[in-house]
Amino acid sequence: MSKLSLGSYPHMLGFEQLERLLERTAKSSEGYPPFNIEQTSDCSYRITLAVAGFSERDLSITVEDRQLVIRGRQGEDGETRIFLHRGIASRQFQRSFVLADGVEVGEAVMENGLLHVDLTLSRPETVVQTIQIRKG
Repeated sequence: MSKLSLGSYPHMLGFEQLERLLERTAKSSEGYPPFNIEQTSDCSYRITLAVAGFSERDLSITVEDRQLVIRGRQGEDGETRIFLHRGIASRQFQRSFVLADGVEVGEAVMENGLLHVDLTLSRPETVVQTIQIRKG
């Protein structure tokens, strides 16, 4: 079985970074925390993460190199509490979502243990450019 690369498509110029991007996102497929992605209109999306047990101060949302990165880290309070059974994990996480050009991160809202992050897509205007041909 051979690996298909974008180099196999000579009419697609300047997309070399897309192949690296796809490889990078394929590696980050951990399943915690679970999330939904919904399309809320023709040019807006909402990512919802199940972050029960996390407060707003335990979470950070950043955009780094066209990646939306959501991190969660709970503080240690194990010394003040005695658990007879501990079935709810308090582990840290990092979820990354690759953003296309034109996708902007809007507001983030915590509601009932769910973190909602809204995204909007601004579509660029179609540009038609005529290139003059000169004699060589």
